Amino acid sequence: MLTGLPLSTITLLLVAGIALDLLLGETRRWHPLVGFGKLVTFIERRLNSGSGRLLRGVLAWSLAVLPLTLLFAGLAEAAGLWLHALLLYFCIGLRSLRDHTLPIFAALQRGDLTQARLLTSYIVSRDTTNANESDLAKASAESLLENGNDAVFGTLFWFILLGGPGAVLFRLANTLDAMWGYRNERFNLFGRTAARIDDVLNYVPARLTALSYVLLAGAGCARAWQCWRTQAPAWSSPNAGPVMASGAGALGVSLGGAAVYDGEVEQRPPLGLGPAAGAHDIPRALRLVLRTTLLWTGVVCLAAVLLSLGDHHA
Repeated sequence: MLTGLPLSTITLLLVAGIALDLLLGETRRWHPLVGFGKLVTFIERRLNSGSGRLLRGVLAWSLAVLPLTLLFAGLAEAAGLWLHALLLYFCIGLRSLRDHTLPIFAALQRGDLTQARLLTSYIVSRDTTNANESDLAKASAESLLENGNDAVFGTLFWFILLGGPGAVLFRLANTLDAMWGYRNERFNLFGRTAARIDDVLNYVPARLTALSYVLLAGAGCARAWQCWRTQAPAWSSPNAGPVMASGAGALGVSLGGAAVYDGEVEQRPPLGLGPAAGAHDIPRALRLVLRTTLLWTGVVCLAAVLLSLGDHHA
């Protein structure tokens, strides 16, 4: 491991961080990512103006991400192993996905579209004012599948490689992409660095997440693979495309299509095969993300055991 820690130790810390997340969920106050969001808003307002916005974006990304990553790397070195698990807890969002999407499912189940629209607006950037049940279910499923990588597996991947600071680096970069990575007049140049770095950090995790969705699709394995290979290239994001296409194929539902952004209807490429997503597909998407987490946690645990046995017999 690049952390210098044995895989068995990384595995224990990984399990501890996931367990803390599942037991405690997001901190109600003083969540680090909320504070980070305020910091990058401050940086963007002061640097995103005038000429040279591409270089200003490079500087802004560096100021937002590098000092914090180096700070936590130093703290982890000084404070001991427990801080790695704590950093993973703060970075991973598995419990958060459940806490934000199951209430949407419950609202749709009781026919409360007003509440479902409000709750969905908290997790997606599209306009949900006039969304119907299928629109809301589709938005929730897409968010779950994509964040199965962004908030969960990608974080675990970089934690395994670089420990707690790796998880911090990934989540900060991913958050910056979510805030600055838009192709509009304000962010097209300034946010390009954030978008490209996130693409690079996500490249391998996204494809491993997509592969997981295929492997866990059961009888729909071939369908999930087909959707990944044929539909993902049409999606604007090089990493979200494989993840959501394979996930939609695994669930046997149709995602993508029309969505309203800033008052305008955007026709996005289709994802998946089958009927349009419904309310009951929200917990199905959540279970797929949970099973992906269990799959890779099991893989890492098995690798640690085999490596330990190999060292014992050497």
